[in-house]
Amino acid sequence: MKVGIKRLHKDANIPKYAYEGDAGFDLAAIESVTLSPGETKLIGTGLAFNIPSGYELQVRPRSGMSLKTKLRVANAPGTVDSNFKGEVKVIAENTGHRPIFIEKGDRIAQAVLSIVFTAEFVEEELNDSERGEKGFGSSN
Repeated sequence: MKVGIKRLHKDANIPKYAYEGDAGFDLAAIESVTLSPGETKLIGTGLAFNIPSGYELQVRPRSGMSLKTKLRVANAPGTVDSNFKGEVKVIAENTGHRPIFIEKGDRIAQAVLSIVFTAEFVEEELNDSERGEKGFGSSN
């Protein structure tokens, strides 16, 4: 599937899959950023996507970044809808006790193209189930 990309910043990295069969591709920062402990910042990628109708782009943490640092993608997975044509940005959060330094060009998140099903909502009585209304740890 071809997905159109618009480079909004001269230093933006056009994404590519690292290996054949990868589900996600990396998103890189277009600026150097320091996140203080407990701080959350919006980090630009310099890219806009022409996501096909019926799909979304999910922005997720990179496993290596999550293992090596306390950088987290705050709203993971973040959804980029097919009708959004602006810059894809990453909501990054430092959950640690030390500053995190992100250099321009660092891979800060990954993105996965996913199918979206659109529901037609109909008000009706709910089907019975064994679980019913039990939630929030009810299976413990």
